Amino acid sequence: MQTSEPDFGGRLAIDSYGPGFFRVGGAVRRGPLLIRAEAALPWHGLDDLAPLTELAGLVDVLFVGMGAGMAYLPKRLTAALDPLGILCEPMTTPSAARTYNVLLSDGRRVAAALIPMPEA
Repeated sequence: MQTSEPDFGGRLAIDSYGPGFFRVGGAVRRGPLLIRAEAALPWHGLDDLAPLTELAGLVDVLFVGMGAGMAYLPKRLTAALDPLGILCEPMTTPSAARTYNVLLSDGRRVAAALIPMPEA
């Protein structure tokens, strides 16, 4: 079976992640992160709605990485983003990072708000 490297077309992909950090476009970023094709920005967690609402018209799906485990999204978050046409999908952070990369390589309008994996 032949495999090939994904082509992100110059868009920012998540290179890797570990306890407390993400590597995006070759740069290590610590703490929660909001990433979309054009930028990776600090994010202050589930109560930090302003940068998420700014995604209106730019993305169709927001993957929310909840850390090592699954949890429901706060109703306040979905109530703010649903009217803006942003579908929110909660999942573990590793799943959110992988899914973001796959859909980004397909040219989809996606973003990921990621809570880092816990430090040992």
